[in-house]
Amino acid sequence: MTDIGRFNQLRVKKKVKPGLYLDGNELGEILLPARYGKPSYQIGDKITVFVYRDSEDRLVATTEKPYAVVGEVAFLKAVMVNKFGAFLNWGLSKDLLVPFREQKQKMVKGHSYAVFVHLDPKSDRIIASSKFGKFLNKMPAKYKSGEKVELLIYQETELGYKAIINSSHWGLLYKQDVYRRLRLGQKIAGYISKVREDGKIDLSLQKPGYEKVDELSQKILKILRERGGFLALTDNSAPKIIYSLFGVSKKTFKKAVGALYKQRKIMINSDGIGLVKKSDS
Repeated sequence: MTDIGRFNQLRVKKKVKPGLYLDGNELGEILLPARYGKPSYQIGDKITVFVYRDSEDRLVATTEKPYAVVGEVAFLKAVMVNKFGAFLNWGLSKDLLVPFREQKQKMVKGHSYAVFVHLDPKSDRIIASSKFGKFLNKMPAKYKSGEKVELLIYQETELGYKAIINSSHWGLLYKQDVYRRLRLGQKIAGYISKVREDGKIDLSLQKPGYEKVDELSQKILKILRERGGFLALTDNSAPKIIYSLFGVSKKTFKKAVGALYKQRKIMINSDGIGLVKKSDS
């Protein structure tokens, strides 16, 4: 089966002057224009291509990679607005249309927007929508605590940052758990902290639980050894300094330091932490 709006592996059926005709299975022959082909391609070869409709409603293939495929969310810039809607740059030579009916707010050229890429059931064309309500949370959230996910930062609120999880669900990063600067439209890795009974999802920028603390403990010991056995980090150290060294929040860092202290692997002094020498343990 060949999917419009996604990447497919299609076999070269024949060579013509305009390019290569690929076997699109139930969709028939699909042209890969010559500018996207390679002289080395031969009949029978399988090529990974993205399939979509051109401005004349013909199915075409390309080896270009869009910023998002059907079923995904992306933060894209509007490059033109006309009577049909807004057109966004999504990495292909043909821009992505957001019809006026699919705009949560009127889009303006030069501004960027979070949109959901989907197949219009009426025209069978790929379009985008900034009205997420009808696309997200359609399926129950079956995430597990600690599961790694992809997040798109959508909106800053009083509680923290609203994010879209794996292009499928809404989640929230609480302000007190965000230890580095985030920007709207940013795609980052995150973790599921908790799926609540009401279906709402709490998120974290770092892996929760003792596994993360143990991993961090080993990293602290490694850096201590590399720096002569001492680090000038205390309770008063700024969170951004800790993040720049270890990539974690100050809260997680303090848990790891406490664990190492209990294991008598480090000393905690007023001016920093140091390795315990064998003769001192």
